[in-house]
Amino acid sequence: MATTAQDIKPSHSLDSLLEDNLEKILTCVHCGLCLPACPTYRQLGNENDSPRGRIYLMRGVVEDRLPLGEAFTNHIDLCLGCRACESVCPSGVPYGNLLEAARVEASTFKMAKGSGSERVLRFVLNKIFTRPRLLASVLALVRAFRDSGLASLLFKANLIRGRLRFATALLLSSRSHFGSTRGRGRAQNVHDRKAVRVSILTGCVMEGLFRETNRAAERVLARNGCELVEARGQACCGALHAHAGQLETARELARRNIEAFGEGGADRIIVNAAGCGAAMKEYRELLADDPGFAERAIDFSARVKDVSEFLIEIGIRTPDESSDRVVAYDAPCHLIHAQRIANAPMDVLRAIPGITLVPLRGFESCCGGAGIYNLQHAELSSEILNDKIASIRDSGADTVATANPGCIMQLGAGILLNGLKVDVVHPIDLLDAAYEE
Repeated sequence: MATTAQDIKPSHSLDSLLEDNLEKILTCVHCGLCLPACPTYRQLGNENDSPRGRIYLMRGVVEDRLPLGEAFTNHIDLCLGCRACESVCPSGVPYGNLLEAARVEASTFKMAKGSGSERVLRFVLNKIFTRPRLLASVLALVRAFRDSGLASLLFKANLIRGRLRFATALLLSSRSHFGSTRGRGRAQNVHDRKAVRVSILTGCVMEGLFRETNRAAERVLARNGCELVEARGQACCGALHAHAGQLETARELARRNIEAFGEGGADRIIVNAAGCGAAMKEYRELLADDPGFAERAIDFSARVKDVSEFLIEIGIRTPDESSDRVVAYDAPCHLIHAQRIANAPMDVLRAIPGITLVPLRGFESCCGGAGIYNLQHAELSSEILNDKIASIRDSGADTVATANPGCIMQLGAGILLNGLKVDVVHPIDLLDAAYEE
């Protein structure tokens, strides 16, 4: 006889978050199709570090068969949150939502145990990332360090080691390969068709470290018949907060963004960071129980589009310039698995004259970045990244295109540390460069 949610009588605090999802937990039939898709299971071979294993642990806590302790927390923490399991799951288990709920309790447990790293993480996410001006100032200092030449000097002279060296490589990988866009304003609408009114999520890390890509996206959209509408008051999308178990902060940021983008009256909300786009498309789930924002969140999420998805939808104006780059595309997890957008970024690349698009083995698999996972779980992240670097080397590409800042930095760091001569760029940067006259 099959177990149902009614058969389970919750008694643990975790139930307050997962009780409404018990039917979804029980949807997992433990078929094992998720195992080959899971990066941590492939590396560790531990059933507890597979999607079905973690779901079983969640159920064990809900049924009060497993204590909410270090064993549970460690296995939940080791998950990359890449959601590759969702793409192969025949039962449609919403693993990402369950993981976020479990991480709320994992975070609470670590705070109760006096974890210093958890306190620091909460402070950064809840006290800095929620204050746009403060965050912009912090990122301006980081950007100044990156561009001063000091970071490059420390890296090249091997004056730093371990995680600090890797963190410096991440930072250096955020530099633009196309030079500064300062002074190059927005292109005018060149289409005769009626302009689509769009607002762009400038984001926190994107505007702080990848502002050239943001400006490139603005020019590309204008060249493809869009009217750009500024969304003042927008904030961080809340993705990092949700992934770290800070769901209440994520909800507050979601409300703030719904208000900000609603005032502009744009037809579409365009996002050029895969993780941010996935989070914003899921505001409808995040705020489903909020009487003041539930309906607005549904409308908001329906208007969110990844920039590549949107360009393919409206039709790309063919660029005038040609490129002789050999490009391999690596799919960000939250684009291909969370948003289920697989072909649009490659179609954008194919629209650029002269580009040779070559296959990348494992392009659909996580690079090991996963927000700050690469710093929290450096060894495992490095093992996952090494597989990706081997694929890049074998592809023969001189350029890797990927549509998420964390992925650009992770892949770029791996390429720097391995001495490869390969650029890592956003597809929109390549398209924008092809539009230059």
